[in-house]
Amino acid sequence: MILERLKNLREDNDLLQKQVADELKIPERTYGNYELGVRRIPLELLIELAIFYNTSTDYLLGLTNEKAPYERAKEIKTNSLL
Repeated sequence: MILERLKNLREDNDLLQKQVADELKIPERTYGNYELGVRRIPLELLIELAIFYNTSTDYLLGLTNEKAPYERAKEIKTNSLL
C-alpha cells in the first residue's frame, strides 16, 4: 500500500523521484528503491514524507483512506516543493 501511495502522491504533485529525493536530502536511487519496495523506509523518513505531502503516516501506511493530516502537536516547518 505504501509503495502505491508514495508513487501516486508524487505523480499527483507532478514531481520526479529526483525532486523528492533532493527535498529529503537522500540519493535519487535510494528514494526509487523505497517506491519499488527494494528498501524499507526508515521511520524518520516516513514522518518527513507525511509532512512533505501534507498527509499522515497512517495514510501512507494504508491505515486510513483520509489524505488530510491530523492536527499536529506543534507546527513543523519544511522547505517543500509543494
